[in-house]
Amino acid sequence: MDFFFIIASAVKIFGFTFLVILPLVAYSTYAERRVSAVLQDRVGPNRVGIPATLFGFKKDLKLFGLIQPLADGVKGLLKEDFTPAHVRKSFYWMAPAFTAAPAFVSLCVIPFGSAVTIFGYEIKMVIADIGVGPLFIFAIASLSVYGITLAGWASNSKYPFLGGVRSCAQMISYEIALGLSVIPVLLFFGKLNLSDIVTYQAANGWLLLPLWNENGTLIHEAYWQTSSQQWLLLLPMGISFFVFTTSIFAETNRMPFDLPECETELVGGYHTEYSSMKFALFFMGEYAAMIVGSALIVTIFLGGWSLGFGLDSALLQTSEGDWKWYAGLIHMGAFLAKTVAFIIFFIWVRWTVPRFRYDQLMKLGWVVFFELALFNIFLAALIIAAPHIGLLNTFLFGIPALVITALLMFFITKANEVRRKAKVT
Repeated sequence: MDFFFIIASAVKIFGFTFLVILPLVAYSTYAERRVSAVLQDRVGPNRVGIPATLFGFKKDLKLFGLIQPLADGVKGLLKEDFTPAHVRKSFYWMAPAFTAAPAFVSLCVIPFGSAVTIFGYEIKMVIADIGVGPLFIFAIASLSVYGITLAGWASNSKYPFLGGVRSCAQMISYEIALGLSVIPVLLFFGKLNLSDIVTYQAANGWLLLPLWNENGTLIHEAYWQTSSQQWLLLLPMGISFFVFTTSIFAETNRMPFDLPECETELVGGYHTEYSSMKFALFFMGEYAAMIVGSALIVTIFLGGWSLGFGLDSALLQTSEGDWKWYAGLIHMGAFLAKTVAFIIFFIWVRWTVPRFRYDQLMKLGWVVFFELALFNIFLAALIIAAPHIGLLNTFLFGIPALVITALLMFFITKANEVRRKAKVT
């Protein structure tokens, strides 16, 4: 059993990382260029294909430019790996690895399919099925700030240094909102294991789409006996989704939060002095972080690998309640489809929404999202506790306490803002 577990883990690590994630990172750059071309009424990369004329054919095979990521990778490998003389070389070389590695490590706790049985052994479609999945992702993903800060400092140049300082402040600011926004979700599920969270959603409806459960769908009377609270929780869960998704944009330094590398102010930001594959590692780190963010949003809020709408139990389970042999493959396809859809959403936002000013960025993180996420925790806790403390206590004590908390947070924030403006003037 131990030997089979080691082999299965090695296959999952190799297959998920090298056959799924790395190609997805490469083709995310292709999707970025094609989607931006559509939005801006351009053509985009459509020529790079197979040079069939080299082998005696009359025409090259263009393949809609799908070989473009491969050409970009070859170009990065063959470019001169130039290291400026004025940089702090050891840290300069370490920074790209510190940026890219955390994103790939974070993916190991995200379940990408239901369990598959091979030769009598059940294999979970997750590399590391640990009980603290979201906390592990937040802890590891936050390490990427060291890579960006080191890149700015080690470049020994003013523009990269400013980009590194900006990134450090930005990522720390939005990590607070990111962590607070997920607490209502964890209060509802009562667990931190991502596989259990997805399994619950497969049976009882997605967190943002609770249209079915084990007792039926909206049209069944038994459905409403257990789902009324989940519908009440749609408001705090919707707020969590909004804050969490926006904070993921800020954490990945994507537009409209790409202040650490904005070319109009900082040339290229923290990676101005980088070229060749060291620059490509920063690029890979950004897109890998975008994939991690998309996968985490899908896992927590949109059912992960679940097909939804009761289709999992109707089509992919046996009469005994076990998954059919091909269920895991279909679930992997569903998970990838949802993740790709969110990647397209990330790209669409980047090429649609204008960039924030830096003071607006900080105000959104500390003044708006921090207070909103904090208030949302109290709101979700009150809704979850209401059946236990009774309706009378909820209306007499819970709701007034919630209103007082909201007013206190609002007036304290307002007073601090007035004091700050007076100090500036």
